[in-house]
Amino acid sequence: MGDRSDFAAIQTEQGSLRADDAGAPIVSAIIPCLNEERTLGICIRKALDVFAARGISGEVVVGDNGSSDRSVEIAESLGARVVHQRVKGYGAAISAAAESARGKYLIMADADDSYDWSKLGDFVDALEGGADLVMGNRFAGGIEPGAMPPLHRYLGNPVLSTIARWLHHSPVHDFHCGMRGFTRDAFRRIGARSPGMEFASEMVINAHRAGLVIREVPIKLHRDKRDRPPHLRSFRDGWRHLRLIVAHAPDTMYLIPGVSLLVPGIVGLAILAAGPVRIGGWYFGIHFVALSAMATLIGLSAILFGMLAKVAIAIYQPVHGGRLVPMLMRGRPLEWLLFSGGVLAVAGFVADVLLALRWFFVGGPMEQSVHLTFVITTACVAGMSMVLSGFVLKLLLDNLGDKRAF
Repeated sequence: MGDRSDFAAIQTEQGSLRADDAGAPIVSAIIPCLNEERTLGICIRKALDVFAARGISGEVVVGDNGSSDRSVEIAESLGARVVHQRVKGYGAAISAAAESARGKYLIMADADDSYDWSKLGDFVDALEGGADLVMGNRFAGGIEPGAMPPLHRYLGNPVLSTIARWLHHSPVHDFHCGMRGFTRDAFRRIGARSPGMEFASEMVINAHRAGLVIREVPIKLHRDKRDRPPHLRSFRDGWRHLRLIVAHAPDTMYLIPGVSLLVPGIVGLAILAAGPVRIGGWYFGIHFVALSAMATLIGLSAILFGMLAKVAIAIYQPVHGGRLVPMLMRGRPLEWLLFSGGVLAVAGFVADVLLALRWFFVGGPMEQSVHLTFVITTACVAGMSMVLSGFVLKLLLDNLGDKRAF
C-alpha cells in the first residue's frame, strides 16, 4: 500500500515485527494529551511493554495540546517523543502526532487509560492482515460499569452511529471509538482535518469514501483515571459530530431528496398550468399548483446544493469516489447552467410581463391565469437559481482543478 521507500523493511518471525538496520519504527503509538499527568505515564508504559513483549520496533508520539501540568515532562522521561500542537482540539492533536510519526502502522488511543494500550497488538495484527483502518468496538468488547455516561451509552453513541451507518452505508458499529489503528498511507488518503472531537467521525467517513479496507476489533472500555472532568462536552461535541455526518452525505441528504421532489413538482406544474383538473374524481386546484411549485424549487435547490457540496468535499478530500465530480470537471457546467437557466428565467420574465400587460390593457377575470402565473414565476426563480449556482460551481471546480494540478 503506497510508497514503501520511506519505511523500514518488515520481517515477520513467529508473530514479531522488527525494523531494519536503519532503525525506523514499524509501529507508532499516537497519544493526544492535554493535562494528563495522572495517566499518561501508564499509557506510555503499556505501549512500550507491548513493543518489548512482541519484539516490535515501535515509538510513542504524544500530541500535546498545550498542557500546563507535568505531562510533557513525564512523556519525555519515558522516552516518548512530544509534538506540540498550538491549535486546540482532539483532532488537531491527533493530526500533529500522526504527521510526525515515523511508523508504518499508527495506533491511536486516549491518554486517560480508558482504552487498554496493552491491546495494541490486536490492532497491529489486523493491519498486518490487510486492513487499512482498524476500529475498536466498545459495544462488542464490553463497557465497564461507570466507564461511559448513560447518555452516551444508550443515546448519543448508538444514535450517531446509526445515522452515520445509514447516511454513509457503513458497517462500522462504533463510529466514535477512540482506539483505532491505520497505516501511514491510509492516514494520508483519509485526509481528515477537523480540529475537534468530530475528527473521529470524519476519519471513518473519509476512509469509506476513499475505498479503504476497514475492520473492527472488540475493545473493552474502562473507567478513566482522571481526577478532573473529561474534555468531551456531550451536547457541543455531539452536535459537531452530527453536523459533519450530515454535511458529508450529499447523495442522501441533497441529491436523492432533490430528484424525488423535482420530478413530481414539474409534472404537477405541467398538468395544472392551464387550470384546475379532475383526476379520478379528485379536484386539483390552486393549492396543488402552490405545492408543485414548492416541490420544484426545493428539489432544484437541493440538487444544486448537492453538486456544490460534492465538489467542496472533493477539494480537501484527497481521494474522492463517485462519478459526478469527474463528470463536472470534464464538462462545462457553468455554460450549461448559464444557458438553460438564463433561457428559463428570461422566458418566464417575458411571459410574466405579457400577462401583466394583458391584465392591464385587456382586463377580465384574472383568476383564469393564476395557475399559469405560478408556473411562470417558478420558472423565473428556478432559472436564476441555476445561473447563480453555476458561477459558484465554477469557482469550486477551478479551486479543485488547481489543487489536483498542484
